[in-house]
Amino acid sequence: MPDTPLRLSFSRVKRSLSAEVELPGSKSISNRALMILKLAGVHPRNWLSNLSNAQDTRTLRELLEQEGDIFNAGDAGTTFRFLTAYLALGTEQTILTGSARMRERPVGALVKALRSLGAEIEFLDKEGYPPLGIQPSPNLGRTGRSVRVAADISSQFLSALLMIGPKLPEGLKLIPEGPLVSKPYLDMTLGMMRYFGARADWQGDSIEVAAGEYEPRPLVVESDWSAASYWYALAALADEADILLKGLHRDSWQGDAVLAEMMRAFDVETTFEEAGARLRRGGKPVKDHFEWDFTECPDLAQTLAVVCAALGVRGLFSGLETLSIKETDRVSAIKNELAKAGVQFSKLPARFSSRSPDKTFYLLDGKAHWETPPVFATYGDHRMAMAFAPLALLGAIFIENPAVVEKSYPHFWAHFEQAGFMAEGHDLQPGAAQHT
Repeated sequence: MPDTPLRLSFSRVKRSLSAEVELPGSKSISNRALMILKLAGVHPRNWLSNLSNAQDTRTLRELLEQEGDIFNAGDAGTTFRFLTAYLALGTEQTILTGSARMRERPVGALVKALRSLGAEIEFLDKEGYPPLGIQPSPNLGRTGRSVRVAADISSQFLSALLMIGPKLPEGLKLIPEGPLVSKPYLDMTLGMMRYFGARADWQGDSIEVAAGEYEPRPLVVESDWSAASYWYALAALADEADILLKGLHRDSWQGDAVLAEMMRAFDVETTFEEAGARLRRGGKPVKDHFEWDFTECPDLAQTLAVVCAALGVRGLFSGLETLSIKETDRVSAIKNELAKAGVQFSKLPARFSSRSPDKTFYLLDGKAHWETPPVFATYGDHRMAMAFAPLALLGAIFIENPAVVEKSYPHFWAHFEQAGFMAEGHDLQPGAAQHT
């Protein structure tokens, strides 16, 4: 990836935005569909359209098609976790590894759950972390169907287990333990499993999955609501905005669809049309404070922090506990980079949490400003690059390592340029200049 920072500026005097955007297909839906159809015994690409072009999805697709005994997920967390469960079903010895950052991301709770079902998995380096050695497990699911798994680290652990549930001889009874994070992603998994013929649903505090087979069906992958968040941010920062985001639906499997509700606080109204979601901002004043619990939509936290900072809106954020084990420690990254624009993002003392003792709160205070264009680091995190990019509406900025957007939204910079921004000092990735 290029080391040259990307200089971004807005090419118009008036901050007025009008655009039609072909968003990428949902990465989360694409990855689950690939896994389920592979478990159904068919070639996934024959059944899917509008599949995400994100690097994570391409990695998963390639690994599901490869032969051999070493699988390298790179820095794709979803891919690593889903493959951990999938490879436990295999009849060959395999090694599952990843990037240096992936080897710092915990996977112990998922391995513990699979072992309790009879899987034979060992940690090849540090206990609780990748890489993994996965042995054929003929007793998987034959010594019991109930499994308990910590639910407060990543919902992807639960999703990985659920998707292999129908392939276990007695099905699966999954009992989440502790606070459940990112529940909408778990609901997405269950909804997609049912779409492809599985019987899976909540029964009290546990999830029951019946043994059986998946039924292949065609699926048009809806556009990605997480990717939409950066366009919502642009709409909020513009004086006027009329942006059509194609392929978004009112009734979505994606938890990040809460954006439509969330962004009303910043005078961004959403109307749904046949082609997608239209965003409009007419210049009404916004409130001077914003509060949100991001437990169910953690991928939106960076975007909303930047929106608050740009508008000088005081923000109170909670539900950020899982952000430290993402592509980077996103809480520290937000704090470090907003400070370059004169905005504070700080953890509040524990006494502030007396009304909600199970929550940690962060206060965002200040209004973004600068004299010399700031250089925002991305920490190898695609969402840091895209979340901070809308600040270019306020003045020229630099984005380090801009090619990280390849992970989820490869055409992001090309779409930005089409919306009126100038991008200098960086060659777009091959193919990125094409409008999808």
